[in-house]
Amino acid sequence: MKRKPSTEATSAWIRLMRVQSRVLDCVEQDLKKAGFPPLAWYDALLELSRAPSGELRPVELERQMLIPQYSTSRLIDRLVDEGLASRRECKIDKRGQFVEITEAGRELQKRMWGAYSAAIEKYVGSKLSDADAVKLSGLLDRLGCSCGEMKLPPVANVNETSPSR
Repeated sequence: MKRKPSTEATSAWIRLMRVQSRVLDCVEQDLKKAGFPPLAWYDALLELSRAPSGELRPVELERQMLIPQYSTSRLIDRLVDEGLASRRECKIDKRGQFVEITEAGRELQKRMWGAYSAAIEKYVGSKLSDADAVKLSGLLDRLGCSCGEMKLPPVANVNETSPSR
């Protein structure tokens, strides 16, 4: 017989899910109030800007995004329609394609970082000491590793000039 989760583990799971949902909703609202598109746009533009040549295959983009994006192709369509990204055919595999960030996409991602970083500070940074944030990150890393996921890359300091998550 398999072991069932303890009451404490179940309670932790419920709190984790509720907090994640509430904080993301608050961040989305702050971005909207600031006149920006949804967080998924920032996430996609950030990953494209981090790619060595500013481009990724759609499947790579989906894999690297912070927020699960079940309709990546629709998100890419919107970014392309707004001139924030472009599609390009793969020269080796004619069926494949790349999504490349445009200069307008880079500019929007940088502008969005101001509102996004303020929201991170408002909903997370102001509520945790740096030591608590390190402890929480360690606990979350343990949970991520238990799911067979790769360890997440370190997140850049929020106070740095280059945009981060």
